[in-house]
Amino acid sequence: MKTLLENLREVFVGVFDMNIQRVIMYAIGILLIYLAIKKDYEPMLLLPIGFGAILVNLPLSAVWEHEGTPGVLQILNNAGIITELFPVLIFIAVGAMIDFSELLKNPRMLLFGAAAQFGIFFTIVAAIALGAFLDNTFNLGLNIDLKVASAIGIIGAADGPTSIFVANRFAKDFIGPISVAAYSYMSLVPIIQPPVIRALTTRKERMIRMQYHDKKVSQKVLIAFPIVITVIAGIVAPISVPLIGLLMFGNLIRVSGVLERLSQTAQNELANLVTLLLGITIGSTMHYEKFLHPVTLMILALGLVAFIFDTAGGVLFAKFINLFTKEKINPMVGAAGISAFPMSARVIQKMATKEDPTNFILMQSISANVAGQIGSVIAGGMVLALVPWLVTLIG
Repeated sequence: MKTLLENLREVFVGVFDMNIQRVIMYAIGILLIYLAIKKDYEPMLLLPIGFGAILVNLPLSAVWEHEGTPGVLQILNNAGIITELFPVLIFIAVGAMIDFSELLKNPRMLLFGAAAQFGIFFTIVAAIALGAFLDNTFNLGLNIDLKVASAIGIIGAADGPTSIFVANRFAKDFIGPISVAAYSYMSLVPIIQPPVIRALTTRKERMIRMQYHDKKVSQKVLIAFPIVITVIAGIVAPISVPLIGLLMFGNLIRVSGVLERLSQTAQNELANLVTLLLGITIGSTMHYEKFLHPVTLMILALGLVAFIFDTAGGVLFAKFINLFTKEKINPMVGAAGISAFPMSARVIQKMATKEDPTNFILMQSISANVAGQIGSVIAGGMVLALVPWLVTLIG
């Protein structure tokens, strides 16, 4: 015969299943929702991520699994994250939103899209070194191998879908914190970048004016660009094609001139729907058993490092180029080579205006920012291609 306590446990199963870890996750979820609503930090993603984190940490987690049957959020995770469907659909929408004409007017800005990915590779090395140090010193058992370190480093791509894509391949258990770090730091670009830029440049450098040539880009060139980039990326980094290919497909829809309705659908309905589902599904991966882990703090710290060194890489590369060219580049434009589009370009223009109200470098910053979108995806593809090979080589 059941005791009174056993009967109460069956009736109030939710109350008896509560613990401090769940409460902590509720606090984290509420914090993300607060940042989304009050601070306007990436609200389209942080709000659903925060609410998803609350949902999956409720007692029994019925939204994830109940009595052996997958719940709605597990179904979405299996269909959209594990299959990588949501990230690549987001890239169709992003491609339809991007105008590559400014980059094509100033193609040398592609160099900054590459230079500003330095933080990715620096952070991979830092993650391995820090993980080994913490394990040896405090015996935490983090076991940060090359694959997990690569998934952490890709936060520096400043590109949420790319971070999710790589994490799903190399660090499934840490998709939640990696995604939260990626989107949180993207929203904090106006706070992260200015101090780094000021530390690496003089006021005279920040006041450099750049000539802008408003050349017309023909539709033929705009149509050829996404096709050529897809082919080149497919040859150089074949594994990047699911991302770069669909990014360029979205852009081809935009510039073709014959699919205006599809272009608008991709930019609006598709982007909104997939972002909504992606956010709440990412939140559902933040169960306390996986999220409340020392590696989470490490991911958040190294994600910030990645963004800092991305910015530094772009600025220092611009200063290096200035050593050899007569027509100087404002080093701040190099910082816009990260993939946080168009937020980083706006930050650079705001800083330029603060130093000199008549200095206008927004178009050059937009060019570098767009290049960063391409560079981040190709960098992600290179990581996906090289890391398994290196693991085999080392092993």
